[in-house]
Amino acid sequence: MTARVAAAAAGRAAAALTGPPGNMGSVSGPQPRERPIGVFDSGVGGLTVLHELLVALPHEDFVYLGDTARFPYGERTREELEAFALEIAEELVARRVKLLVVACNSATAAALPALQRRMMETTLGVEVLGVVRPGAVQAVAATRSGRIGLLATPATLASGAYEQALAAVDPHVDLVPVACPGLAELIEGGFPVDERLVAAVRGYCEPLRAAGVDTVILGCTHYPLVRPMLQRSLGPAVTIVTSGAAAARQVEHALASRGLDSPRAGEGDYRFLCTGDREAFRTAGTRFLQLPLGEVEHVSIPGLPRVAA
Repeated sequence: MTARVAAAAAGRAAAALTGPPGNMGSVSGPQPRERPIGVFDSGVGGLTVLHELLVALPHEDFVYLGDTARFPYGERTREELEAFALEIAEELVARRVKLLVVACNSATAAALPALQRRMMETTLGVEVLGVVRPGAVQAVAATRSGRIGLLATPATLASGAYEQALAAVDPHVDLVPVACPGLAELIEGGFPVDERLVAAVRGYCEPLRAAGVDTVILGCTHYPLVRPMLQRSLGPAVTIVTSGAAAARQVEHALASRGLDSPRAGEGDYRFLCTGDREAFRTAGTRFLQLPLGEVEHVSIPGLPRVAA
């Protein structure tokens, strides 16, 4: 995707976010505290983050969008990821979200600053939170030796986002990054536990074992789904860090500080959208979330080829 296409996507998002009454710039509809929290990922991996949000914030409503038609994000360019994220933000703000969680490391690393700028142009000034910084903070708190490993997609590693986040927390830690091309795709596809998956996990963990790290960040929200396999390969003494729980705490704080926490006493609702095949998303999502997904709504996003719903 060229810079011109990315700029066009940004322009569409900006126009929608600040448009006339009746669209995303309007204040009609539910009161801010009663609105849902928006969450998105390239596929079902972000459900690991949604799971932590549902546990930590049971009274909140959530709307989750899986951009399965453009999965995987892990080898996309920064320009592509920024354009995708702005388009998804447009869709979710149209559904009156009060806060947006980017439950994808690749999208967080590439697009968080652009998303934060755009979303603050909405009437409500919607806050955007990612998953990179919470994981970095947690890893620094967990490490004893100061040697931290990172398993992530090529796009996340190329961004340098984790190096920057760790340096901001503690400039003295050493990071050992390992790219894991193809691992998210194996997991999204249902990760049959076969020799191919076992060999891939062992191969990605080997450089971290050789480097003697004592803490490993799972820098893709798909990876917690194979955490037991990763732990076995890394060894019991290594602390594995995932960003879901830390991100949920950050969301809870952001809502409370802005007076946007739900006034509801009972359990909230959750619903699902996807840009690709609905049945495939429902099947994979139910398996990963361990909760019934119910009806999955297919959404069309400008620039995407039409996909059978």
